[in-house]
Amino acid sequence: MPNSATPTHCPYCALQCGMNLTPQQDGGVAVVERPDFPVNKGALCGKGRTAPAVLSSSVRLTSPLVRSGGELVPATWDEALDRVAEGLARTRTEHGPDACGVFGGGGLTNEKAYSLGKFARIVLGTSQIDYNGRFCMSSAAAAGMKAFGLDRGLPFPLEDIPKTGCVILVGSNPAETMPPSLRYFTELRENGGTLIVIDPRRTRTAEQADLHLAPRPGTDLALALGLLHLVVAEGRVDEEYVQERTVGWEDARAAAMAHWPEYVERITGVSVPQLREAVRLFCEPEHAMVLTARGPEQQSKGTDTVGAWINLCLATGRAGRPLSGYGCLTGQGNGQGGREHGQKADQLPGYRKLDDPAARRHVAEVWGVDPDSLPGPGRSAYELLDALGTDIKSLLLMGSNPVVSAPRAAHIEERIKSLDFLAVCDVVMSETAALADVVLPVTQWAEETGTTTNLEGRVLLRRRAITPPEGVRSDLEVMHELAARLGGERGLEKGFPTDPEEVFEELRRASAGGAADYSGITYRRLAEENGVFWPCPAVPEAADAESSEDCEDASLDATAGADDPAQDEEAAAASVHPGTPRLFLDRFATPDGRARFVPVSHRAIAEEPDDEYPVLLTTGRVVAQYQSGAQTRRVDELNAAAPGPFVELHPRLAARLGAAEGDPVAVVSRRGRAVAPARITTGIRPDTVFMPFHWPGEGRANTLTNPALDPTSRMPEFKACAVRVEAVRS
Repeated sequence: MPNSATPTHCPYCALQCGMNLTPQQDGGVAVVERPDFPVNKGALCGKGRTAPAVLSSSVRLTSPLVRSGGELVPATWDEALDRVAEGLARTRTEHGPDACGVFGGGGLTNEKAYSLGKFARIVLGTSQIDYNGRFCMSSAAAAGMKAFGLDRGLPFPLEDIPKTGCVILVGSNPAETMPPSLRYFTELRENGGTLIVIDPRRTRTAEQADLHLAPRPGTDLALALGLLHLVVAEGRVDEEYVQERTVGWEDARAAAMAHWPEYVERITGVSVPQLREAVRLFCEPEHAMVLTARGPEQQSKGTDTVGAWINLCLATGRAGRPLSGYGCLTGQGNGQGGREHGQKADQLPGYRKLDDPAARRHVAEVWGVDPDSLPGPGRSAYELLDALGTDIKSLLLMGSNPVVSAPRAAHIEERIKSLDFLAVCDVVMSETAALADVVLPVTQWAEETGTTTNLEGRVLLRRRAITPPEGVRSDLEVMHELAARLGGERGLEKGFPTDPEEVFEELRRASAGGAADYSGITYRRLAEENGVFWPCPAVPEAADAESSEDCEDASLDATAGADDPAQDEEAAAASVHPGTPRLFLDRFATPDGRARFVPVSHRAIAEEPDDEYPVLLTTGRVVAQYQSGAQTRRVDELNAAAPGPFVELHPRLAARLGAAEGDPVAVVSRRGRAVAPARITTGIRPDTVFMPFHWPGEGRANTLTNPALDPTSRMPEFKACAVRVEAVRS
């Protein structure tokens, strides 16, 4: 291991903050600021600073485990891999390939996500693959595809946010979910811009806003339509832009005009004067943005809700222009790249559609298979999990913990237990891994090299800084070994290299010509630059001039490969595509280059309150924990800051229950019951309670949540369901 610091990126959220790792005498690493990376400029949250704690052998898996006599016991790698191959092969033989399921994660590197999709479709021959990123920003992706013809979380870099005039932040709390990003919104206000936050709770982010709108959970669609109604009524439509750069305005306009301000006030609880003030703040500056996150997206009407906010941007000329636009704040570390390259049920690498014959031909040629041999689209994430033990008999799971993170989690836990066979690849013993027949310990961020794609569409290189513990292997090695065992005499393992750079080179070819074109990106470029924005197609001259460099050399030496004459380097650089930091400035990614208005109308959430369940539950995160908490709950510093679940409720609701601060209260839905201490605050609506979802056990928030699915994105309705709240008496 070199003595110098290794530049790399945080393993957690989609900011993918830059950091340096320095070696320690005990063989571990320490995090040091990396101010040269433009996204975070050295700033890190507590999760990033403490990330090396999970590398410790005292908290992570270091040996394969197999179930014997009802218990998980240590095994050799050959024994564990043989057991996995036998379980999957038996299912395939007895029930057919679609009885084998594959479930991935938004934290997997691009190389792993690509290989997992290929493994499912070539080695297992199954269509039943999806990933937990379906629970992240699938509604925003679907709405973006409808409107713009392309989905990338942010179509502009974060550095544009402080330079715009107004930002509407819908259902996002970056002060807790991605703290280093908060500086962009602080700088926005310091520059004279305004911040509007839309959230049922007065979050840490809302406290910094110029205007906070607190709608009833599940009414963001009506709110957006009400704002668009006022834009029309007050003559604020950019008619020239609408005529020149969009289609479908008349239908969208008619739908919005049915949502007059007083009607929207009754639905949302947001007053008419506040609606008018929001329109004024948004429309008066020359530039403005709307950014959405899980609040409006994790609904059974999430695609329409995001579409309504996009319509607001289009009507006011705020999309496809400098310092203006619509964007989505992606949550998971590689939530963007993770869905671009094939682990999503309906997609092939490069953001190609699985049911597109041309896409199938292109990818099949790269993979060396017959296009007709590729299975068609499979089930979405929740539908796949719901089918476990019935249609799907065996499951290979990588990088996810659905026992905690899936909606209607108690039901999903039972479905997982009903499987004939479950194999889990993970770095820690998650609640899901504890149910497995085989658990394979795999490498994590600082122990492997690979690429991720952050919320801006910036492709980044994570570099290996330390050697993993003995007994731990990479997910790429796992797939290589399973392909060898399951492929018979076909030699399928040759298509699953264990070198991540070799996988990336194939990914480049597979993505070439697709919407998410990575073909002009190489490990060498990523080692020398602070990321490259896709789409970045290969330029023929550059492909001839630039050879692939060894990953380790490139990652540790920014001058790797610089032994060519200077004039050759300059010529090659001139012919390299620079990447695309800002999308849609000239045209949208539609056949005619115009954005599409999509007419939408308000509709109720899937489960409205009633006499039996009179309160709304919404869920979210806290700053010290991440996703299902499988890793962060193993860090002492983070647990001290956020030791367990809680129920946030308004003083009026607490008074009706007779509950005081810290008293246990039960939240009950049609799906189950969760118990946690009360946290009483005026920062939440009286008709709403909030629970974070990071914990298992009796405080598991997702025991309660509703799996009602958006008809387009197949996103479950995490953000709104009917519950009752009860005091727990001893």
